[in-house]
Amino acid sequence: MATNIVTIEDLQIFKNELIKELTSIYNNKAQGPKFLKSADVRKMLGLSAGTLQTLRINGSLPYTKLNGTLYYSYDEVIEALNKNKSNKDK
Repeated sequence: MATNIVTIEDLQIFKNELIKELTSIYNNKAQGPKFLKSADVRKMLGLSAGTLQTLRINGSLPYTKLNGTLYYSYDEVIEALNKNKSNKDK
């Protein structure tokens, strides 16, 4: 029967790999979801269902429909906000 000995160096390598993996997972979660449902977008932007529908119809906010559910790319929602930003208040 073979005996495996774990050294301090092995533990240090494991620790570094674990920290790297956990950091990667945390950074991916911190970016937010890639796709949002209609309710999420309405809550995020403070819109009514009708206003969100108007943005879809006039092409201001791209979406994807899959099995009857509408999905919006988080990045495209942010892009639409930035594209329509106004400097009138400044």
